[in-house]
Amino acid sequence: MPHHKSAAKRLSKSKAENAYNKHYKSMMKTAIKKVRSSASKEEGLQNYLAAQSIMDKLTIKGVIKKNNASNKKSKLSEFVGKLNSGEEKK
Repeated sequence: MPHHKSAAKRLSKSKAENAYNKHYKSMMKTAIKKVRSSASKEEGLQNYLAAQSIMDKLTIKGVIKKNNASNKKSKLSEFVGKLNSGEEKK
């Protein structure tokens, strides 16, 4: 239990921000899973573009950092590139 008014406000704001970020991070993870579960290269590319858009929006909103989004997009792009080239999914 906070002892100061400012600490109580920070606790309240922190819970609200956490819920806000949790919603968007969940949305991002779902988009990433869709890319990873794609069967064809066309489907993978379509899902990748949607995931990339979501990650860019989250970067602008400040939910995830720029380098974090960049690393995730790079890994997904690599995955989509390997889809029909004969290599297996990891």
